[in-house]
Amino acid sequence: MTLSSMVVSRDWQEVSVLECILGGLHMDVAVEQEPQRALTRLNKSKVDALVVDCDLPGSAQFLRDLQRRDLQKSDKRPSTVPLVIMGAPHSQPSVNDTGALFAFEKPISVEQAVRTLSAARNLILDGRLRYHRAGLDVPVLIEGKGQSAKNAFLVNLSQGGMQIHSDAAVDADKPFSISFTLPSVKRALKAQAEIAWQDQRGNVGLRFVKMAPVQQRKLQLWLAQQYFAD
Repeated sequence: MTLSSMVVSRDWQEVSVLECILGGLHMDVAVEQEPQRALTRLNKSKVDALVVDCDLPGSAQFLRDLQRRDLQKSDKRPSTVPLVIMGAPHSQPSVNDTGALFAFEKPISVEQAVRTLSAARNLILDGRLRYHRAGLDVPVLIEGKGQSAKNAFLVNLSQGGMQIHSDAAVDADKPFSISFTLPSVKRALKAQAEIAWQDQRGNVGLRFVKMAPVQQRKLQLWLAQQYFAD
């Protein structure tokens, strides 16, 4: 899977190093020399990671504008995550002041840059996988104490829960467990769940409350395989 990145810098020696590193991490690279043009481009399209040269004139205002724009977003979530800053020693602003998650000094140490940008890429993927939903149609068994077992069908699945369809009513006031078997996974997965929402057509959103760590890891790996296979 190829992710996208933007480098805001005029330092072509450093940019060429970053292009090689980001390319090796399967990330497309767009280079902008003017901070204002970079901001305009970010307002029109989303990138997965942003690298800003703090030695570039106008970069300080650019970072302030970026923070202000993100605070004004209705969902309060920044559109360019993570932010990486770079600069010469003793001239680089505080990470806390810029909202950046990562930083490294110029001239670029290839080893440090690979380590930093790899961590940034992993953070991007973790965020995507956390909210990724895989659609599939497999049976789900709902069991609750003092209740007869109910059959349902899985509609979509994520790390935190699932949507099911059931012809039988699911009691939202009583605790229950669910079990299901995923394609290519030998043993059934089981979790305690609660109802997050439901409608009148038999669609029910479930939130996982408790799942054994080993089974949770199996679920995460299976979802990752589906994500990268798309």
